[in-house]
Amino acid sequence: MTAVQDLNNYGEELERLLQLRTSPIAIKLVGREKDIPKGAIRPKRDLGCHLALCQGFAMSRRNKATIAMLKEDHWCYLPVIAYGLAKPPGFFMQGNMFFKRSVAGLKTARNLANKFPRLKLGKYVGVVSSPLRTANFKPDLVITYCNSNQLRCLLTGMKYRKGEIVTSRLDPSGACIHATVPVIQTGACQVTVPCGGDRQHALAQDDEMIFSVPISKLGDLMLGMRFLEKLGQGYTQYAPDMKADYRLSDLYVKVSRMAGMDVDK
Repeated sequence: MTAVQDLNNYGEELERLLQLRTSPIAIKLVGREKDIPKGAIRPKRDLGCHLALCQGFAMSRRNKATIAMLKEDHWCYLPVIAYGLAKPPGFFMQGNMFFKRSVAGLKTARNLANKFPRLKLGKYVGVVSSPLRTANFKPDLVITYCNSNQLRCLLTGMKYRKGEIVTSRLDPSGACIHATVPVIQTGACQVTVPCGGDRQHALAQDDEMIFSVPISKLGDLMLGMRFLEKLGQGYTQYAPDMKADYRLSDLYVKVSRMAGMDVDK
């Protein structure tokens, strides 16, 4: 089992290797209120306000805060439904929240509502987020807000040990859900698009995507990230170059010749 200190070191290493603007976030679903880590901020109790979950995540990645959100702390209904903190209202399941907002027909909207990722009702009471580098708990998963080049590195890192190719279903709504619930359900990595709420209310930027990795695969990711850096193909190691007939590695030349290509200029 990976020690919490090792996870903290992973967080520091990811920030350094990828030169991240904000910290990777450790996320844990808790089944009992007493499982909330010591020192966590409860928005309603401690700040006197509600937060959307994307705002809680933003406070963790930007302000380095540990945030614990139970049902009473949420301002957006989507994660309350998705994490099983409340029974989905019939109004929602009938598609009314999607109809005329993102799709034209009620039948299509109802289908979207019924396919919406959800965890078992009542299994969890809340969610905790914290910077991975300072988290005092073992998370279920880690999410990283990154640009496309940083995402390239993360995806390449996942290929290193077992050849894993990350496949994702991209949905432009409910980023806090699509970046977490499918990962918990399947144990697979996920790429997510920041949603409108994340951009409008939690400062997600135009160049950001979200990469999620379950805790069970974080060690494999770090092995791949280190190998990528050693290979000279890490985030900071590519120099922009638009030359024609640029220099190929010996391995590229060998395979290109095998394919009958003209690479001997």
